Amino acid sequence: MSSGSQNGMQGRLDQLASTLEERFSDLSCQVERSCGEVTLVVPTDKLIEVANTLHDDDEFGFNELIDVCGVDYSDYGSSEWQTDGAPNTGFGRGVVEQAGDEPEQNRRFAAVYHLLSISNNIRLRLRVFVDTDQPIVASVVPVWASANWFEREAFDLYGILFDGHPDLRRILTDYGFIGHPFRKDFPLIGQVEMRYDEQQARVIYEPVSIDPRTLVPRVTREDNRYLNEDDATQDAADA
Repeated sequence: MSSGSQNGMQGRLDQLASTLEERFSDLSCQVERSCGEVTLVVPTDKLIEVANTLHDDDEFGFNELIDVCGVDYSDYGSSEWQTDGAPNTGFGRGVVEQAGDEPEQNRRFAAVYHLLSISNNIRLRLRVFVDTDQPIVASVVPVWASANWFEREAFDLYGILFDGHPDLRRILTDYGFIGHPFRKDFPLIGQVEMRYDEQQARVIYEPVSIDPRTLVPRVTREDNRYLNEDDATQDAADA
Protein backbone atom coordinates (compact mmCIF):
# COMPACT_ATOMS: atom_id res chain seq x y z
CA MET A 1 0.00 0.00 0.00
CA SER A 2 1.43 3.39 -0.97
CA SER A 3 1.99 6.14 1.57
CA GLY A 4 -0.82 8.13 -0.01
CA SER A 5 -3.25 5.24 0.41
CA GLN A 6 -2.12 4.73 4.01
CA ASN A 7 -2.62 8.39 4.80
CA GLY A 8 -6.05 8.29 3.17
CA MET A 9 -7.09 5.24 5.19
CA GLN A 10 -5.73 6.78 8.38
CA GLY A 11 -7.75 9.90 7.70
CA ARG A 12 -10.94 7.88 7.20
CA LEU A 13 -10.32 5.95 10.42
CA ASP A 14 -9.74 9.18 12.35
CA GLN A 15 -12.95 10.63 10.92
CA LEU A 16 -14.86 7.44 11.73
CA ALA A 17 -13.62 7.40 15.34
CA SER A 18 -14.53 11.05 15.78
CA THR A 19 -18.02 10.56 14.31
CA LEU A 20 -18.66 7.48 16.45
CA GLU A 21 -17.74 9.34 19.62
CA GLU A 22 -20.01 12.22 18.65
CA ARG A 23 -22.99 10.06 17.72
CA PHE A 24 -22.87 7.34 20.37
CA SER A 25 -21.24 8.79 23.45
CA ASP A 26 -24.71 9.52 24.90
CA LEU A 27 -25.42 5.76 24.68
CA SER A 28 -22.41 4.95 26.90
CA CYS A 29 -20.47 3.55 23.94
CA GLN A 30 -16.68 3.65 23.94
CA VAL A 31 -14.37 4.05 20.94
CA GLU A 32 -11.05 2.19 20.99
CA ARG A 33 -8.12 2.50 18.58
CA SER A 34 -5.58 -0.31 18.26
CA CYS A 35 -3.45 -1.82 15.48
CA GLY A 36 -4.82 0.59 12.92
CA GLU A 37 -8.43 -0.44 13.59
CA VAL A 38 -11.46 1.12 15.25
CA THR A 39 -13.57 -0.74 17.80
CA LEU A 40 -16.88 0.45 19.21
CA VAL A 41 -17.74 -1.09 22.60
CA VAL A 42 -21.53 -1.10 22.91
CA PRO A 43 -23.69 -1.77 26.01
CA THR A 44 -25.80 -4.90 25.62
CA ASP A 45 -29.14 -3.08 25.75
CA LYS A 46 -28.05 -0.55 23.08
CA LEU A 47 -26.83 -3.01 20.45
CA ILE A 48 -29.87 -3.00 18.16
CA GLU A 49 -30.21 0.77 18.27
CA VAL A 50 -26.54 1.23 17.38
CA ALA A 51 -26.65 -1.52 14.73
CA ASN A 52 -29.63 0.04 12.96
CA THR A 53 -27.92 3.43 12.88
CA LEU A 54 -24.68 1.98 11.53
CA HIS A 55 -26.60 0.08 8.86
CA ASP A 56 -29.14 2.70 7.77
CA ASP A 57 -27.33 6.00 8.16
CA ASP A 58 -25.53 7.01 4.95
CA GLU A 59 -22.82 8.62 7.04
CA PHE A 60 -21.79 5.11 8.14
CA GLY A 61 -23.22 2.73 5.53
CA PHE A 62 -22.14 -0.50 7.23
CA ASN A 63 -24.39 -2.70 5.12
CA GLU A 64 -22.14 -5.78 5.25
CA LEU A 65 -21.66 -8.01 8.29
CA ILE A 66 -18.46 -9.98 7.69
CA ASP A 67 -18.38 -12.07 10.85
CA VAL A 68 -19.73 -12.58 14.36
CA CYS A 69 -17.63 -14.45 16.90
CA GLY A 70 -17.41 -15.04 20.62
CA VAL A 71 -14.49 -14.28 22.93
CA ASP A 72 -13.65 -15.72 26.35
CA TYR A 73 -11.42 -13.29 28.27
CA SER A 74 -10.78 -15.55 31.26
CA ASP A 75 -7.04 -16.08 31.87
CA TYR A 76 -6.41 -13.24 29.44
CA GLY A 77 -2.65 -12.61 29.27
CA SER A 78 -1.60 -15.83 31.01
CA SER A 79 1.16 -18.00 29.56
CA GLU A 80 2.90 -21.31 30.23
CA TRP A 81 5.55 -20.87 27.54
CA GLN A 82 8.26 -19.06 29.51
CA THR A 83 11.57 -20.75 28.68
CA ASP A 84 14.24 -18.32 29.94
CA GLY A 85 15.04 -20.55 32.92
CA ALA A 86 15.24 -23.84 31.01
CA PRO A 87 18.36 -25.97 31.57
CA ASN A 88 20.90 -26.36 28.78
CA THR A 89 20.72 -30.13 28.77
CA GLY A 90 18.16 -32.82 29.25
CA PHE A 91 14.47 -32.57 28.77
CA GLY A 92 13.73 -29.65 31.07
CA ARG A 93 10.60 -27.91 29.89
CA GLY A 94 11.22 -24.56 31.47
CA VAL A 95 7.53 -23.99 32.03
CA VAL A 96 6.56 -21.24 34.43
CA GLU A 97 2.84 -20.67 34.62
CA GLN A 98 1.95 -16.99 34.70
CA ALA A 99 -1.55 -16.10 35.80
CA GLY A 100 -3.30 -13.44 33.80
CA ASP A 101 -5.66 -10.81 35.07
CA GLU A 102 -9.14 -12.06 35.86
CA PRO A 103 -11.76 -10.24 33.81
CA GLU A 104 -13.95 -7.68 35.48
CA GLN A 105 -17.42 -8.68 36.59
CA ASN A 106 -19.57 -9.57 33.57
CA ARG A 107 -16.70 -8.95 31.15
CA ARG A 108 -15.62 -12.56 30.60
CA PHE A 109 -17.63 -13.18 27.44
CA ALA A 110 -18.10 -10.84 24.50
CA ALA A 111 -19.79 -11.02 21.12
CA VAL A 112 -17.71 -9.33 18.43
CA TYR A 113 -19.09 -8.10 15.11
CA HIS A 114 -16.99 -7.17 12.06
CA LEU A 115 -18.64 -4.67 9.73
CA LEU A 116 -17.78 -3.36 6.27
CA SER A 117 -18.99 -0.19 4.60
CA ILE A 118 -18.62 -0.67 0.85
CA SER A 119 -19.66 2.88 0.01
CA ASN A 120 -17.10 4.38 2.43
CA ASN A 121 -14.48 1.63 2.01
CA ILE A 122 -13.92 1.23 5.74
CA ARG A 123 -14.27 -1.43 8.44
CA LEU A 124 -15.50 -1.35 12.02
CA ARG A 125 -15.54 -3.78 14.93
CA LEU A 126 -18.34 -3.87 17.49
CA ARG A 127 -17.73 -5.50 20.87
CA VAL A 128 -20.57 -6.30 23.26
CA PHE A 129 -19.82 -7.76 26.69
CA VAL A 130 -22.49 -10.09 28.03
CA ASP A 131 -23.43 -11.32 31.49
CA THR A 132 -21.09 -14.07 32.66
CA ASP A 133 -23.76 -16.25 34.26
CA GLN A 134 -26.44 -15.63 31.62
CA PRO A 135 -24.65 -14.55 28.42
CA ILE A 136 -27.56 -13.17 26.40
CA VAL A 137 -27.54 -10.47 23.73
CA ALA A 138 -30.07 -9.46 21.09
CA SER A 139 -29.76 -11.08 17.67
CA VAL A 140 -28.77 -8.76 14.81
CA VAL A 141 -30.28 -11.04 12.16
CA PRO A 142 -33.08 -8.49 11.52
CA VAL A 143 -30.36 -5.94 10.72
CA TRP A 144 -27.84 -8.15 8.91
CA ALA A 145 -29.26 -11.46 7.66
CA SER A 146 -25.74 -12.89 7.31
CA ALA A 147 -25.52 -13.04 11.12
CA ASN A 148 -27.72 -16.15 11.17
CA TRP A 149 -25.08 -18.88 10.97
CA PHE A 150 -22.41 -16.74 12.67
CA GLU A 151 -24.58 -16.35 15.78
CA ARG A 152 -25.30 -20.08 15.78
CA GLU A 153 -21.55 -20.71 15.76
CA ALA A 154 -20.93 -18.32 18.68
CA PHE A 155 -23.77 -20.03 20.57
CA ASP A 156 -22.37 -23.48 19.84
CA LEU A 157 -18.75 -22.75 20.75
CA TYR A 158 -19.13 -20.16 23.54
CA GLY A 159 -22.67 -20.58 24.85
CA ILE A 160 -23.70 -17.01 24.02
CA LEU A 161 -27.48 -16.81 23.55
CA PHE A 162 -28.85 -14.48 20.87
CA ASP A 163 -32.34 -13.35 21.81
CA GLY A 164 -34.69 -13.26 18.82
CA HIS A 165 -32.61 -15.52 16.59
CA PRO A 166 -34.92 -17.40 14.20
CA ASP A 167 -33.28 -20.82 14.65
CA LEU A 168 -30.65 -20.90 17.40
CA ARG A 169 -29.26 -24.45 17.18
CA ARG A 170 -25.76 -25.90 17.35
CA ILE A 171 -24.03 -25.80 14.00
CA LEU A 172 -20.58 -27.40 14.43
CA THR A 173 -20.75 -29.91 17.29
CA ASP A 174 -22.58 -33.22 17.24
CA TYR A 175 -26.13 -33.91 18.37
CA GLY A 176 -26.32 -34.14 22.16
CA PHE A 177 -22.95 -32.44 22.65
CA ILE A 178 -22.46 -31.17 26.20
CA GLY A 179 -20.68 -27.90 26.89
CA HIS A 180 -19.10 -25.25 24.71
CA PRO A 181 -15.64 -26.24 23.42
CA PHE A 182 -14.16 -22.76 22.91
CA ARG A 183 -14.64 -21.75 26.53
CA LYS A 184 -11.28 -21.76 28.26
CA ASP A 185 -12.50 -23.98 31.08
CA PHE A 186 -13.59 -26.69 28.63
CA PRO A 187 -11.19 -29.69 28.93
CA LEU A 188 -8.85 -30.06 25.96
CA ILE A 189 -9.49 -33.80 25.83
CA GLY A 190 -13.24 -33.23 25.76
CA GLN A 191 -15.78 -34.90 27.98
CA VAL A 192 -16.84 -37.95 25.97
CA GLU A 193 -15.42 -40.11 23.21
CA MET A 194 -17.31 -42.15 20.66
CA ARG A 195 -16.69 -45.48 18.98
CA TYR A 196 -18.60 -47.98 16.89
CA ASP A 197 -19.94 -50.88 18.92
CA GLU A 198 -20.25 -54.03 16.79
CA GLN A 199 -22.62 -55.77 19.21
CA GLN A 200 -25.04 -52.84 19.28
CA ALA A 201 -24.36 -52.01 15.62
CA ARG A 202 -24.24 -48.30 16.34
CA VAL A 203 -22.01 -45.49 17.50
CA ILE A 204 -21.89 -45.13 21.28
CA TYR A 205 -20.53 -42.41 23.56
CA GLU A 206 -18.34 -43.13 26.59
CA PRO A 207 -16.35 -41.08 29.14
CA VAL A 208 -12.94 -39.98 27.91
CA SER A 209 -10.32 -42.65 28.61
CA ILE A 210 -7.13 -40.67 27.92
CA ASP A 211 -5.20 -38.69 30.53
CA PRO A 212 -5.10 -34.90 30.15
CA ARG A 213 -1.67 -33.41 29.57
CA THR A 214 -0.12 -30.20 28.35
CA LEU A 215 2.44 -30.54 25.58
CA VAL A 216 5.30 -28.06 25.78
CA PRO A 217 8.10 -27.97 23.21
CA ARG A 218 11.57 -29.12 24.26
CA VAL A 219 14.02 -26.23 24.59
CA THR A 220 17.42 -26.78 22.97
CA ARG A 221 20.02 -24.22 24.04
CA GLU A 222 22.97 -25.60 22.03
CA ASP A 223 23.01 -27.36 18.68
CA ASN A 224 26.22 -28.63 17.05
CA ARG A 225 24.82 -27.87 13.62
CA TYR A 226 25.29 -24.17 14.31
CA LEU A 227 28.81 -24.29 15.81
CA ASN A 228 31.78 -23.08 13.80
CA GLU A 229 34.55 -25.53 12.84
CA ASP A 230 36.83 -24.67 15.78
CA ASP A 231 34.07 -25.22 18.31
CA ALA A 232 33.06 -28.48 16.66
CA THR A 233 36.68 -29.73 16.73
CA GLN A 234 37.02 -28.83 20.41
CA ASP A 235 33.77 -30.60 21.26
CA ALA A 236 34.97 -33.71 19.44
CA ALA A 237 38.29 -33.60 21.34
CA ASP A 238 36.50 -33.23 24.66
CA ALA A 239 34.33 -36.22 23.84
